[in-house]
Amino acid sequence: MLDGLGLDPILGLIPGIGDAAGAVLAAWILLEAFRMGASRATLVRMAGNVALDAGLGAIPVLGDIFDFAWKANFRNVTLLERHLAGPAQARRADRSFVLLVISGVLALALGLLAFGIVLTRWVLRALGGA
Repeated sequence: MLDGLGLDPILGLIPGIGDAAGAVLAAWILLEAFRMGASRATLVRMAGNVALDAGLGAIPVLGDIFDFAWKANFRNVTLLERHLAGPAQARRADRSFVLLVISGVLALALGLLAFGIVLTRWVLRALGGA
């Protein structure tokens, strides 16, 4: 619950070691969730929170602002508590999340395919081939 106090974003303000210390804290929470028997889907959701936090948190200044708002570790502890309090409910929420992620990935793949087709046609027209 240290992240609820804002420890991760405060650590992130320390150049060089702050983000690394925040990552160690996040990894510890993930490890404890694994040890407590969190489902794979819950662990994936938790890892996604950490990845988003690390990815956007790495942007100078804006990342620090994001860290104060996102609070990935607090979100992860909440996910773990929800899983432990009602595993069946948590599994349903996990299933919904996984279906949402799969739908998003498929939509992204279709969008990239459409973009590739449009780009190829544009290049062929520009070269005078079609």
